[in-house]
Amino acid sequence: MKTRTKQVLIALAALLAVLLVLGGIKGAQIGAMIEAGESYQPPPEAVTTAPVVSARWGSSITAIGSVQPVMGVMLTAEIPGTVREIRFESGQEVREGDLLLRIDTSTERAELTAAKADATLAEAELGRTRNLLARDARSQADLDVAVAKAARARAAVRNVSSVISKKTIRAPFSGRLGIRKVDVGEFLQPGTQIVALDRADPAYVDFRVPQQDLAKIEVGQEVTITADTFGDRAWTGKVDSIDARIDPNTRNVLIRAIVENPDGRLRPGMFVDVEVMLRGQRDVLLIPETALLYAPYGDSVFLVRGSESEAEGQAELTAEQVFVRVGERRGDLRAIDSGLEAGQTVVSTGAFKLQNGMAVVVNNALAPEVSENPTPENQ
Repeated sequence: MKTRTKQVLIALAALLAVLLVLGGIKGAQIGAMIEAGESYQPPPEAVTTAPVVSARWGSSITAIGSVQPVMGVMLTAEIPGTVREIRFESGQEVREGDLLLRIDTSTERAELTAAKADATLAEAELGRTRNLLARDARSQADLDVAVAKAARARAAVRNVSSVISKKTIRAPFSGRLGIRKVDVGEFLQPGTQIVALDRADPAYVDFRVPQQDLAKIEVGQEVTITADTFGDRAWTGKVDSIDARIDPNTRNVLIRAIVENPDGRLRPGMFVDVEVMLRGQRDVLLIPETALLYAPYGDSVFLVRGSESEAEGQAELTAEQVFVRVGERRGDLRAIDSGLEAGQTVVSTGAFKLQNGMAVVVNNALAPEVSENPTPENQ
């Protein structure tokens, strides 16, 4: 019995010794892994860089505008009637006074004939009354009645003539017609739309700016108009007028520019980009647009910092994230209002994969070219 108990104790002691040895080995392995992890340095990320440069830019304000005709009207029927003749085509250029449309006037012409006859009779009666009054055969009251009848008869002629004139639609000014909205034989009610007429040379461009920019804008300042429809085509104009009131809902003020439009490409209602060139220039710091990281909590860039390695005496580059306040953009470049200094170096591409303090290696062999006025080739 004692011999068996002694054997069990020896076995347990041997098992415990094995477990202690295995645990020590495993602990040593884990310690080595932790030490290796703490000392591990990830390989540097390859990036391209660009210097923060100082430049002078002419200040400008950009906005979205809408083209308006310098003169525009929707021609409508003023007198009810049936369309008898249409003398224009949709999209046609017309001159002031050109005949566009006639509404049936057969009834009015018959009424005009009768009115002229009544007027002739009234004038004859007025003449006879005056002759008889001169011979004391009529009273002054009879003459007054005759004068009134003659005046009413002439007014009736003018009234019918006016109705006939209003049933003849002519171009009130020179311009381009829109799409025809009526057909021959159609009965028109007062207010029925016939066709739009616009004169868009020169053209107005209306746009709005915040009230804090109002002091920077004056009548006569140069504006540049561009439209996505026409690619690089640009129109130059001037600020024509500034609204006297500020919109109480948006706190924006309406500005109207005028621009020459000889070829008529700027059509009324077209959306355009407006840039108002302000007087004077200002100093700005410029970086490539690709260097910026936009985020809800603030926009930032990565600066490239250099330090000397004590072990190898080699230059080590690290990325340092700094927050900036961005300004105006022109082409591939973005102005920085605060957060950077001239001469610093920023990561221009590859910033999205960096973290603060990460090692980087610079390879500008494939760095994209940046320009204030880029002209990419058409593919």
